[in-house]
Amino acid sequence: MARKPLSSEQVKALHDGLVIPAQPLALTEDRKLDERHQRALTRYYIAAGAGGVAVGVHSTQFEIREPQFNLYEPVLKLAAEEVDRANLDRPFLKIAGICGPTEQALKEAATAVRLGYDAGLVSMGGLKEWTEEQHLERIRAVAEVINVVGFYLQPSVGGRIFSFNFWRQLAEIEGVVAIKIAPFNRYQTIDVVRAVCYSSRREEIALYTGNDDNIVNDLLTTYRFQVDGKTVEKKIVGGLLGHWCVWTKKAVELLEEVKQVRNDATLSAEWLTRNIEVTETNAAFFDPAHNFAGCIPGIHEVLRRQGLMLGTWCLNPHEVLSPGQSEEIDRMYADYPHLNDDDFVKANLSEWLK
Repeated sequence: MARKPLSSEQVKALHDGLVIPAQPLALTEDRKLDERHQRALTRYYIAAGAGGVAVGVHSTQFEIREPQFNLYEPVLKLAAEEVDRANLDRPFLKIAGICGPTEQALKEAATAVRLGYDAGLVSMGGLKEWTEEQHLERIRAVAEVINVVGFYLQPSVGGRIFSFNFWRQLAEIEGVVAIKIAPFNRYQTIDVVRAVCYSSRREEIALYTGNDDNIVNDLLTTYRFQVDGKTVEKKIVGGLLGHWCVWTKKAVELLEEVKQVRNDATLSAEWLTRNIEVTETNAAFFDPAHNFAGCIPGIHEVLRRQGLMLGTWCLNPHEVLSPGQSEEIDRMYADYPHLNDDDFVKANLSEWLK
């Protein structure tokens, strides 16, 4: 199976910068797939102006792959159907989460391609004994099948530290179209951007933030390095984020505003304050206070309050809101009312639930 390249319109949009929500999993109280609300979520993201959706990723719950649930293909299929049904007149990227050893990753990539997905976000979690070269070989194999979005996952939720040289080699792989940078660490973020700048494919790779603790600053920063005696600059142009699967309309507005000012040499210091506002809302949703234990129920709780989900249930019954997390979400609504999109959801929810 030969990889189908992105269209020129998709490439242009990807490099201009997109809001790509990492889609959660809507369940009924008996922890079965809630197809009605699952479809409504995709409709919400499309209507909010997102430029893509990532399905089968961390926020969709890794348990969807377990035989007793067997939800990987059904969930990807529902999202693909809704994107196709929308018949959009703008570029939109369907991105499938891909994980596991090479055999599993290739099987998931083949499923994604069959369902019409454009790229795969390839997780390197759960393979801690692997060498960097083994990881690179796995990425090369997947990139033969589907366009790849590389993924630097923070160690506290199953990722690991990779060297500058690893990212430089990864950037040289034909078929890698973007990298999601999510180590929640400035040093490691710089490693990835510098590695791409050193690559011969630097113009072919779009950089996306997954750093929930620094979203706005990531989007505003120009990285500048000396490469073979020449100055090379690169920006993180958009975000592929679980954080952006809630209050998505406001995320789209934020990115559009960033695009208007990110080349402004006299950037207002107010942006630093806005970065902190977004980071604090993320802390309420993603629960770093309890080592991210409530990150998935946290986003479910916001969507439940809006009517986009029936409850906060996860496939793993032990994944629940942490003590005090609901109260923190209350505080975010009180302290930062300008960041929620409840009015937008309320005006359209009945249509999305049809």
